[in-house]
Amino acid sequence: MNATTNGAVRKVSRRKGKTRCRFCTKEGCPRPTFVDYKDVASLKKLVSGQGKLFSRKRSGLCATYQRAVSAAVKRARFMALLPYVGE
Repeated sequence: MNATTNGAVRKVSRRKGKTRCRFCTKEGCPRPTFVDYKDVASLKKLVSGQGKLFSRKRSGLCATYQRAVSAAVKRARFMALLPYVGE
């Protein structure tokens, strides 16, 4: 969508609403935070095709769960459930 002002064309950016962490509840982050390293399907959604972990901005996780997901991905890689590099 473009808006014109004095003949110049500029893009109008639409801001999306704030995304919620997929692990948090309405009451907040449950303690203790735990992400199962054996749940490979959900971990694959948080890892790029190259095997890199998505950033908090891209994945929409809170800081607490980003750290827990990072540890879970490292465990899954060590246990050979996830590859270290892309496929």
